[in-house]
Amino acid sequence: METFNHRVNTYIDSWMGPRDPRVRGWLLLDNYIPTFAFTVMYLLIVWMGPKYMKNRQPYSCRALLVPYNLGLTLLSFYMFYELVMSVYQGGYNFFCQNTHSGGEADNRMINVLWWYYFSKLIEFMDTFFFILRKNNHQISFLHVYHHATMLNIWWFVMNWVPCGHSYFGATFNSFIHVLMYSYYGLSAVPAMRPYLWWKKYITQGQLVQFVLTMFQTSCAVVWPCGFPMSWLYFQITYMITLILLFSNFYIKTYKSRMGSRKTDHSNGSINSHTNGVTSNEKVKYRKPRAD
Repeated sequence: METFNHRVNTYIDSWMGPRDPRVRGWLLLDNYIPTFAFTVMYLLIVWMGPKYMKNRQPYSCRALLVPYNLGLTLLSFYMFYELVMSVYQGGYNFFCQNTHSGGEADNRMINVLWWYYFSKLIEFMDTFFFILRKNNHQISFLHVYHHATMLNIWWFVMNWVPCGHSYFGATFNSFIHVLMYSYYGLSAVPAMRPYLWWKKYITQGQLVQFVLTMFQTSCAVVWPCGFPMSWLYFQITYMITLILLFSNFYIKTYKSRMGSRKTDHSNGSINSHTNGVTSNEKVKYRKPRAD
C-alpha cells in the first residue's frame, strides 16, 4: 500500500507541482488515496443504500439529528470565527492574497482550513440520514455532486494553496452553515417548526456566496499577487457550476411552486440535505434540497 501511495503521490506531484510543506504529516493530507476511498465509499452507499432500505421501514434518527446538527453548527461557528480572525490578524487583502504573506496568521488559517476540509467528510452523514429515513427524493444530482467534489477539492487546496486567497469561500460558507445546520437542528424538534422562517433565505445566501466568491476570485486574476492562476480559473469554473445548479434548484423550489406552497417546517428544502423529520411525520410532500 505504501508503494502504491508513493506512485500516486509522484504522479499527482508531477502534475500539480511541489506541495506546501506546512501541511506535511497532517491527518489525511499526505496521501490522496484515503480521501478518494472515502468518496468512492460515499458514492457506493448512495447507490446501494436505497436498494438496501427498499423493503425496510425508515428509521426516525431524531435522537441523532439534534446533536449532529448542533455539532456541525458549533463547528461551523468555530471555523467562521477563526477564519475571520485569521484574515484580520494577517491583514488579508480582499482582491488578492498570496499564500506566504500573512505571517503567523497563515498558520492559523491553515489550521482552521484543515477543519473545513475535514468537515466535508463529516457532512457525508447528511446523505446517510436521507437513506436511513428513505428520503431518496432528496438525494439529487446537486446534492451528491456538491458533497463528493468538495472533499476532494479541499484535499488539493490543503496541499497546494492552504491559505491566502483560499479563505473567502470557506469563510462565507462557514457562516451559511451556521444558519443552515441550526435550522436543521431546530426543525428536528417538532415544537420549533412553526417558528422557523429563514429556510428560503439560506438558499438565497448560498447563491450570494457563490457569486461573491466568483467575483473575489476574478479580482485576483485582474490584480494578481502571486497566488497560482490555475487555482483561480478552477475556482471560477466550479462556482459557475454551483450557481447554475443552485439557481435551477431555487427556481424549481420557490418560483414554479409559489402558488401551491404548503406549510413545511421540516428540516427540508435547503441544499438537498433535509435531515429533519421523517416522511411519515405528517409531511406529505417535501421539496428537494440542494447543498
